[in-house]
Amino acid sequence: MAKPQLYHEESIPSPWHQIWRHFKARPSAVIGLWGLGLMVALSLFGAYLAPYSAQQQFSDQLLAPPSWHSDGSVLFFLGTDALGRDLLSRLLHGAHITFGFAGLIVVLALGVGLVIGTLSGTSQGLRSSVLGHLLDALLSLPSLVLALLFAAVLGPGLQNVFWAVGLALLPGFVRVVHNAIHEEMQKQYVMAARLDGASPWQLLRFAIWPNITDVVVLHTTLSFSTAILDIAALGFLSLGAHAPSPEWGAMVREGVNNVLSAPWTVTMPGLAILFGVLATNLVGDGLRHAIAEERG
Repeated sequence: MAKPQLYHEESIPSPWHQIWRHFKARPSAVIGLWGLGLMVALSLFGAYLAPYSAQQQFSDQLLAPPSWHSDGSVLFFLGTDALGRDLLSRLLHGAHITFGFAGLIVVLALGVGLVIGTLSGTSQGLRSSVLGHLLDALLSLPSLVLALLFAAVLGPGLQNVFWAVGLALLPGFVRVVHNAIHEEMQKQYVMAARLDGASPWQLLRFAIWPNITDVVVLHTTLSFSTAILDIAALGFLSLGAHAPSPEWGAMVREGVNNVLSAPWTVTMPGLAILFGVLATNLVGDGLRHAIAEERG
């Protein structure tokens, strides 16, 4: 027997529930989310799914075309490169470098930017100006240019790419967090909480941070695609991963010499980069529209 309901209880969805409702109403955003999930899975388990190792060479299969070509073989689904290495295996092994490193870089830049932006947004006077505007001059330059400058100073190598791209993305995170917190600090509910005796930590934890999460998540998503492009660009310019690394940008550089005779050596890693950036941008665009509709 069903329990009778004496009082009508109206369920009020949370802001994040409403954002998710608007987000999943956009087919492009859902497709991007599935694509982003696929890329994350490949970066975690791609090395285990690859049929061959990244460096295994087949001397009798140099520049073999993809399997759908008339001269292709199903054993090498996406073909091979000039050294007879399976492109599919190299792409799967390189997913954790290009895509996984981008995720780690964004998390690091987010953490440091959140700390600096919070300190500058909650302080006043000289300290706020120094912390909030110290990195503003770097925002006038594209992140790729900054990454190139940092990589040139630090030197080539995958480890230096991690720091170069992270330092290039840091000013954007600091500015976004600073502006968001400074705007929230002027609102009446924060002033009321301060008059009620709330400490600065309580204001941040229960009032300010929950209300700037959507802005930070949106900027993080867009910075993710920027990090993917910067890592691949540095690899293509020989300032990032070196051969025989299966990093996608380095794979494009290696395939340029055979682009006319074997175009798949360039198009396959290029399409992998495009897919990762496109999926991330679709998620970011869907979040932007969902947040705008929830606030509007």
